[in-house]
Amino acid sequence: MKKAVSQYFKEKGIHQKGNWRLYLKSTFFLLLLPTLYLTLLFAGLPVWINFILWAMIGLTLAGIGFNIMHDASHGSFSTHPRVNRLFTGTLDLMGGCGFIWKQKHGVNHHTFTNIEGLDDDLDIQPWIRTNVNQKKFWFHKYQHYYSIVLYSMTYLLWVFVQDYRKYFSGRIGTTRMKKMRILDHIYFWAGKTTYLTLFIVLPVLQLGLFQALVGYLIAAMVCGLLLAIVFQLAHLVEDTQFPLPDSNNKIENDWMIHQLQTTANFCTQNKLISWFTGGLNFQVEHHLFPGISHVHYPAINKLTRNICAEFNIPYYEYQTFNAAFRSHLSHLKVVGRFSS
Repeated sequence: MKKAVSQYFKEKGIHQKGNWRLYLKSTFFLLLLPTLYLTLLFAGLPVWINFILWAMIGLTLAGIGFNIMHDASHGSFSTHPRVNRLFTGTLDLMGGCGFIWKQKHGVNHHTFTNIEGLDDDLDIQPWIRTNVNQKKFWFHKYQHYYSIVLYSMTYLLWVFVQDYRKYFSGRIGTTRMKKMRILDHIYFWAGKTTYLTLFIVLPVLQLGLFQALVGYLIAAMVCGLLLAIVFQLAHLVEDTQFPLPDSNNKIENDWMIHQLQTTANFCTQNKLISWFTGGLNFQVEHHLFPGISHVHYPAINKLTRNICAEFNIPYYEYQTFNAAFRSHLSHLKVVGRFSS
């Protein structure tokens, strides 16, 4: 599979990183955010219009995360490492921390996908039980009803709770974080302070406490819901598996087979969803080739599907958003009702 994908880029005479389409889209999002922000603070519009602007800010933050930060953090945004490091910094604009993200997502999630205790993205406990290897509580039998509400709160938990918990404990799940340099500590606190100033302090001073806090909550819930849904449909559906290591702490299959068993695509023919989510609906291709920019996923999708079919390897894909979402809710329903 690696050879076939490498041959594709060689025949096309193109590199595997971002191209003008990604940079044009990135420019759009990076111009849209300050436009919405400045309009919100200084245009003097009615409150209800400001709330719409807050929702659009949440949408735009998600778009920046999907398209710019995510590619950059995997080193696939540009052929230049410094450019990738620069645009990974857009995560700090979203209230996150690039240092923590690279280990939580780039290392843990992409290495130990869907492995309980190692893939921190599975941890929404105790409110949602994502797999049968987690502790079950009585309220989990209702989780397929209330999950959407909780998903909208995940961004707030990430920015205000989880990052600080990881920072002060030095751990991501059961794994110890790489030691932070002095510069990493400075970036962490500078990013958090800048984010709080831009999205809470200045809006409170300009718009008033009520409008600013309600508006921010709207933006955070929109952003959180979008980020959470994309992840859930890619990993928490009926087909995907949640393997555990054996007594020697080894996983049965090799890395690529493991990625195919734990990941699913959804509505890859929908160009709008593919555009907005930064190709994360092509989650299989992303997990197999995280160093390749998402702008190339539609092309290599055909290669990976054909090779999996040739060797009779499972390849999970849901044709529509509704099909993927129903499968996710069915997964939550089953996991919430049965102990194992």
